[in-house]
Amino acid sequence: MLQAISSFSGIAVDTIEKARAFYGDTLGLALEDESMGLTFALPGGGSLFIYEKPGHTPAEYTVLNFVVENITDTIRHLVDDHALIFERYDGLPAPQDALGVLRGKATGDGPDIAWFKDPAGNILAVLET
Repeated sequence: MLQAISSFSGIAVDTIEKARAFYGDTLGLALEDESMGLTFALPGGGSLFIYEKPGHTPAEYTVLNFVVENITDTIRHLVDDHALIFERYDGLPAPQDALGVLRGKATGDGPDIAWFKDPAGNILAVLET
């Protein structure tokens, strides 16, 4: 059995300066360290390490989820105050609403969730359980 003393998640980006502004200013995460990349504190504990990678190719899946109390208010804030664009996907179990939210709570099919991208194209999500 692995007996780790701590853990963190890491993602690559193409430009560290854009990541610093997006994760710090747009999303409001606290920058804890920037000695080898960027380390941000995550809500609820843990941290996210972001490093610059030449030739970065974003993952085609969600790399980070943010659980929020009210997904509608959160999306409106991110769109109105930060001009974030929420993604639209084909092939989901139900259509996304006007805000881009897949409303799973109403049908008992999981959380309400919506996806957006960071400046490097990494997919992030906000969800309400």
